[in-house]
Amino acid sequence: MSDTDTRSKTKVKPKVERPKMYKVILLNDDYTPREFVVKVLKAEFGMGEDRAYAVMLTAHRKGVCVVAVYARDIAETKADRANGMARQAGFPLRFTTEPEE
Repeated sequence: MSDTDTRSKTKVKPKVERPKMYKVILLNDDYTPREFVVKVLKAEFGMGEDRAYAVMLTAHRKGVCVVAVYARDIAETKADRANGMARQAGFPLRFTTEPEE
Protein backbone atom coordinates (compact mmCIF):
# COMPACT_ATOMS: atom_id res chain seq x y z
CA MET A 1 0.00 0.00 0.00
CA SER A 2 1.30 3.48 -0.85
CA ASP A 3 1.43 6.47 1.41
CA THR A 4 -0.87 8.96 -0.28
CA ASP A 5 -1.80 12.28 1.21
CA THR A 6 -5.57 12.44 1.04
CA ARG A 7 -5.92 15.77 2.78
CA SER A 8 -7.33 18.46 0.56
CA LYS A 9 -5.24 21.53 0.13
CA THR A 10 -7.35 24.60 0.61
CA LYS A 11 -6.09 28.09 0.35
CA VAL A 12 -7.52 30.66 2.66
CA LYS A 13 -7.81 34.02 1.00
CA PRO A 14 -7.88 36.88 3.47
CA LYS A 15 -10.65 39.36 2.86
CA VAL A 16 -9.10 42.60 1.80
CA GLU A 17 -11.24 45.59 2.53
CA ARG A 18 -11.27 48.37 -0.04
CA PRO A 19 -9.67 51.55 1.26
CA LYS A 20 -12.04 54.28 2.34
CA MET A 21 -12.33 56.88 -0.39
CA TYR A 22 -12.03 60.63 0.10
CA LYS A 23 -13.50 63.49 -1.89
CA VAL A 24 -11.36 66.44 -2.95
CA ILE A 25 -13.55 69.52 -2.70
CA LEU A 26 -13.01 72.90 -4.35
CA LEU A 27 -14.19 75.85 -2.26
CA ASN A 28 -15.22 79.00 -4.11
CA ASP A 29 -13.82 82.40 -3.20
CA ASP A 30 -14.43 85.84 -4.65
CA TYR A 31 -10.78 86.68 -5.36
CA THR A 32 -9.14 83.88 -7.34
CA PRO A 33 -9.45 84.40 -11.11
CA ARG A 34 -11.39 81.74 -12.97
CA GLU A 35 -8.48 81.17 -15.34
CA PHE A 36 -6.20 80.31 -12.42
CA VAL A 37 -8.71 77.81 -11.00
CA VAL A 38 -8.93 76.11 -14.40
CA LYS A 39 -5.11 76.05 -14.60
CA VAL A 40 -4.86 74.31 -11.20
CA LEU A 41 -7.56 71.77 -12.07
CA LYS A 42 -5.78 70.92 -15.32
CA ALA A 43 -2.32 70.73 -13.74
CA GLU A 44 -3.08 68.82 -10.56
CA PHE A 45 -6.13 66.76 -11.48
CA GLY A 46 -5.36 66.07 -15.14
CA MET A 47 -8.60 67.57 -16.40
CA GLY A 48 -9.15 68.81 -19.91
CA GLU A 49 -10.07 72.41 -20.54
CA ASP A 50 -13.82 71.79 -20.80
CA ARG A 51 -14.05 69.59 -17.69
CA ALA A 52 -11.93 71.99 -15.61
CA TYR A 53 -14.09 74.93 -16.69
CA ALA A 54 -17.29 73.03 -15.78
CA VAL A 55 -15.93 72.14 -12.32
CA MET A 56 -14.86 75.74 -11.74
CA LEU A 57 -18.29 77.04 -12.76
CA THR A 58 -20.07 74.57 -10.49
CA ALA A 59 -17.96 75.73 -7.53
CA HIS A 60 -18.59 79.35 -8.51
CA ARG A 61 -22.37 78.88 -8.64
CA LYS A 62 -22.85 76.51 -5.70
CA GLY A 63 -19.94 77.55 -3.46
CA VAL A 64 -18.32 74.10 -3.48
CA CYS A 65 -17.73 71.28 -5.95
CA VAL A 66 -16.38 67.74 -5.64
CA VAL A 67 -13.37 67.62 -7.91
CA ALA A 68 -12.51 63.92 -7.68
CA VAL A 69 -12.52 60.90 -5.35
CA TYR A 70 -9.32 59.08 -4.36
CA ALA A 71 -7.82 56.95 -1.61
CA ARG A 72 -7.06 59.12 1.43
CA ASP A 73 -3.34 59.67 0.91
CA ILE A 74 -3.78 60.56 -2.77
CA ALA A 75 -6.68 62.93 -2.05
CA GLU A 76 -4.76 64.73 0.67
CA THR A 77 -1.63 65.01 -1.47
CA LYS A 78 -3.53 66.43 -4.44
CA ALA A 79 -5.42 68.93 -2.24
CA ASP A 80 -2.17 70.01 -0.56
CA ARG A 81 -0.39 70.48 -3.87
CA ALA A 82 -3.30 72.46 -5.33
CA ASN A 83 -3.41 74.65 -2.21
CA GLY A 84 0.34 75.15 -2.52
CA MET A 85 -0.04 76.34 -6.12
CA ALA A 86 -2.63 78.89 -4.97
CA ARG A 87 -0.51 80.12 -2.04
CA GLN A 88 2.53 80.46 -4.26
CA ALA A 89 0.52 82.58 -6.68
CA GLY A 90 -0.94 84.65 -3.83
CA PHE A 91 -4.55 83.49 -4.16
CA PRO A 92 -6.89 82.29 -1.37
CA LEU A 93 -8.13 79.31 -3.43
CA ARG A 94 -8.72 76.27 -1.20
CA PHE A 95 -9.19 72.55 -1.69
CA THR A 96 -10.24 70.28 1.18
CA THR A 97 -10.81 66.56 1.62
CA GLU A 98 -13.52 64.63 3.41
CA PRO A 99 -14.53 60.96 3.61
CA GLU A 100 -16.93 59.74 0.96
CA GLU A 101 -20.16 58.49 2.49
